[in-house]
Amino acid sequence: MAWRGPGAEKTPSRRTRRRLAIRALRDQGRYGPGLGEVLPALVVVVLVVCGVVAGFAVAFRALGAGVLVAALALLTVATPVAVRHHRPLARRRLGHYTPEELAELDTEGLALAVSRMLRRDGWFVLPPSRGQDRPRVRARNGEGHRIEVAFRPVAEPLPDEDAPARSGRRAGTPLRLVVHRGTFSHRDVQWARRQGDIHLIDGPRLRSWAHGTPLHRLTDAS
Repeated sequence: MAWRGPGAEKTPSRRTRRRLAIRALRDQGRYGPGLGEVLPALVVVVLVVCGVVAGFAVAFRALGAGVLVAALALLTVATPVAVRHHRPLARRRLGHYTPEELAELDTEGLALAVSRMLRRDGWFVLPPSRGQDRPRVRARNGEGHRIEVAFRPVAEPLPDEDAPARSGRRAGTPLRLVVHRGTFSHRDVQWARRQGDIHLIDGPRLRSWAHGTPLHRLTDAS
């Protein structure tokens, strides 16, 4: 056994080292909550589960197995829907946005939201074109239809854009959407109507689309 002089420091025990490491991680915000922080929520979860089990037991005794099976089926269907609509990040990834969330988006964020809503409606979103100076979303579906989405406050053609040579939507040309969170002017509406293949998605339609209304109900896209 090695001899230790009077000035030798005592080596901390494993338990002490672990406690010091946990304290350092908590100070850095990298360690999970303690038991006292999660205990109230854990108690609530246990009480809810016990209440549900007790309710199922009473329903089974009073009404039979049919009601129990129906309740379980309803719970199976309702749980994913509730989780999807109450978890903001998961809900947005599935293409569902609240009006408040839409209002906070910049143009890039709005393009991402539209891409997710198109995927939700069964469209395949294509990669963005290189050298694109403004956000633009392109998509297609299994039937060969194509969509191009532009984001701008008005529907008038910009200086670097040429208006179509003739009105009406030609076979094989993509359906063009112009998305705006505000309201289009009467002049914008008349301009888009003359082009034939342009549909304006204003604020109310955009919020309806983000809430879950399919795109084909907002336009004649299919």
